[in-house]
Amino acid sequence: MIEGLQLRHYGAVEAKGILDQLVGLYLEVYAGGCEFYSEERYRRQLDLHMQRVGWALVTATIDGGLVGYTYGFPLPPQTRWWEGIDEPVPPWFTDENGTRTFALSELLVHPGWRRQGIARALHDALVRSRTEPRMTLLARPDNVAAQTAYRSWGWDKITQLQPNWEEAPIFDVLVRASDNEAPNPRSGRQQLRVGRQPIPAELNREGGRCYSVKRAARD
Repeated sequence: MIEGLQLRHYGAVEAKGILDQLVGLYLEVYAGGCEFYSEERYRRQLDLHMQRVGWALVTATIDGGLVGYTYGFPLPPQTRWWEGIDEPVPPWFTDENGTRTFALSELLVHPGWRRQGIARALHDALVRSRTEPRMTLLARPDNVAAQTAYRSWGWDKITQLQPNWEEAPIFDVLVRASDNEAPNPRSGRQQLRVGRQPIPAELNREGGRCYSVKRAARD
């Protein structure tokens, strides 16, 4: 691990004190992106997500400066997270009760500090702090670097999903068992392999349109 790297866990109340830093790093990571990566939209996303019961954040700092963070939250009953999921999946796959599934929503590292193990350290710190039986995230099929990292960290692709908003991209649905729970066949891992295969590409842009690597402003 990098000398001087400090990881810290936050709840929603504490995180409000560093909200501007979180937004600032997000804007640096996505500098030059399209309107989707605007400050206004991301502040709305954070505000919505931080209201979720169990929202959790892990930050990485070096010499007091924020260099990366990750956050997520448990999926509540009647969550919209699974809207647009490809069929077929068993009916129980999308059942949520607020304690079954933790959704990893964002994981980002400052461009100047990448490829030094910070993303893995953040990922592991958040994953190991959770007690939900399974975890999920949504990743762009053409984000090759992220796909490679997640697979090496124990995530499996289950199917694909296209959110119900205009011109939304297709995401791979990835899941993994919690590090703190025994594998459960009903968690969706190992016994389920459905959906289209990822289509590798070099860019996160399609047809001139710019999309998010992660699903945003959803619960």
